[in-house]
Amino acid sequence: MKQPFLIGIGGAHSGSGKTTIAVAILKAVTSNEKSVSSQCQSVKVSKCQSVKYSDTLTLGNSDTSKDSLLATRYSLLNKRWGAIKYTKTAFYSSIIDNKSILCQEDKDTKKLLGAGAEEVLWVQSPANEINEVLPMAIDRLSHFDGIIIEGNSAIEFLKPDIVIFLLGFRTKRIKPSAQAVFEHADIIVCDDLPVAAELLKNKKLQPQIFSLSSLNIKELIISMEAVIQKKEIARTLKDSASLNVISCSLARKIAEDLGAAYSDVGKAADDFEIKIRNCELDCF
Repeated sequence: MKQPFLIGIGGAHSGSGKTTIAVAILKAVTSNEKSVSSQCQSVKVSKCQSVKYSDTLTLGNSDTSKDSLLATRYSLLNKRWGAIKYTKTAFYSSIIDNKSILCQEDKDTKKLLGAGAEEVLWVQSPANEINEVLPMAIDRLSHFDGIIIEGNSAIEFLKPDIVIFLLGFRTKRIKPSAQAVFEHADIIVCDDLPVAAELLKNKKLQPQIFSLSSLNIKELIISMEAVIQKKEIARTLKDSASLNVISCSLARKIAEDLGAAYSDVGKAADDFEIKIRNCELDCF
């Protein structure tokens, strides 16, 4: 069975905006046909209002209209999505799928359901039991095309296909448990671009940085799809190269097979120190 595509959303500290971004992404990539109240059917939850796609959260001047996002080979659209909210605990492990708990007011899990996640699991565990409980949670959601995972420890263990990191409103303070996730982030969302650039200046592969105050969800989704393409190009180059060398003709074929520009394949080769030899048409 094909593994679901994993998107990890971590943050420098609590309150950095992880759930806000997860909700915005879900609303942009799903049809969001199921409202909170239909997800919470037969569960009496006070003020459990229907949340339709037209009520999508606006961040800055973002355009989250689904018609504005083109379906491509690497598209995140038209997929079925689940979500995992991970919380570190001191003494016990649990996987909660009880709607009477998930749909309680002010819970992040309710927001994820309302944003379009078809199923949400609230996973809790001590650090030394994460290797047991998280694979179980992923297995329970394995019938979905993709899973959004919120929580630094879960990201560090699962190593998702894309990692988004929120620097939040106290940019200079990254808690030690979040540092590893920050180092491997593909996309950074922050409220202080100069400070973010300073924190990232020694990182070899530079992530794209988005401003939290003027975040355009359409542009974020397009950037995520570009990350997917770049990583597939890199994987294919590594698999095809011999001693970190690949021929120009094979590099061109990889670009054509993946629907990528020659320049994108050339940049990926540079990033991963793979030499393209015998270039015939100055493509790279």
